Amino acid sequence: MSTVKSKKYQVGTDATATNNFTIYQPGTPDGTVRIGQGNADSPTEILKLDSDGLAVNTTGYLKIPTGTTAQRPSSPTTGMTRFNTTTGNPEWYDSVGDAWIPFSLDGYPLDYLVVAGGGGGGLGGNYAFNGGGGGAGGYLTNSSTVETGQVLTITVGAGGAAQTSGANSVFSNITAIGGGGGKNVSGLAGGSGGGSGSNGAGNVGGSGTAGQGNAGGTSIGGYSGGGGGAGAVGGNSDGGIGLSNSITGTALFYAAGGGGGNDGARTIAASGIGGTGAWYPDATGGGAGTVNTGSGGGGGASRTSSLGGGAGGSGIVILRIPTTYYSGTTTGSPTVTTDGSYTVVKYTSSGTYTA
Repeated sequence: MSTVKSKKYQVGTDATATNNFTIYQPGTPDGTVRIGQGNADSPTEILKLDSDGLAVNTTGYLKIPTGTTAQRPSSPTTGMTRFNTTTGNPEWYDSVGDAWIPFSLDGYPLDYLVVAGGGGGGLGGNYAFNGGGGGAGGYLTNSSTVETGQVLTITVGAGGAAQTSGANSVFSNITAIGGGGGKNVSGLAGGSGGGSGSNGAGNVGGSGTAGQGNAGGTSIGGYSGGGGGAGAVGGNSDGGIGLSNSITGTALFYAAGGGGGNDGARTIAASGIGGTGAWYPDATGGGAGTVNTGSGGGGGASRTSSLGGGAGGSGIVILRIPTTYYSGTTTGSPTVTTDGSYTVVKYTSSGTYTA
């Protein structure tokens, strides 16, 4: 293959020089390649490429790749830039936070887990009926981009008392719905629904919130329904399982349903964190959901005149932030730890984080 050596190469032979372009080097080669408008004898530089980068010397425009959010590169790398037609913003890829950041936002990405308070278990009593298990608090986890200097409000929902729904947990504009209370009649709706009790016929479990949890179980005979969990609907006395999440760096379960009271045997704790459902010979009521997991309380049984349902577990809000971006400005005394290149901020009571 032959090699053509030249310091200038004109593209176009139009009589009007502005319609021609020239690829050239300056009189004294300096390691650059330039593209100019005009003939080879006097081109006007519009592009210059060297080992440091590309310079565009024009008053017009530079068109960057354009596409929807779904058309983003499947394996992005540092330095990628594009225009997102879904959001209407140019964006760049941040490899530290593994997220696309819009140019219009002076901010950074973080991960969050928001779990609401679990519902309390239903009351048993009168030697005749058992209470349903409390539903788990709503479970939400995802990534978000926050604006530098923005004050983000965190609310951690309390667990519900017997037959009472848990309270919502909130991170900024993201709200997890409190778990529905278990009842000795039909269960209450919530993040996950409360289980129904065996006091009468036709009782059903409470409904869950789409994207946050599942429905409570329905009673059958002397077996009341378990509360719904983030991972499954409530069963026949068994609470619905929770979901495992590694946002802290350790895989832990959150948002399990409470077991329903029944005539057969005390239920086990769903995912190890849901309240246990009482059974007929018990002298104690349903077990409480584990604190700061948003799990439902267990339902009471029928041994005494009113054998109580267990309280729902309180909720939690956890943020996982690239340490290079972590501001250190918080209220509410969260627990702050590190996991590799990330800072983990765990709220077990309400507070704020300033991005």
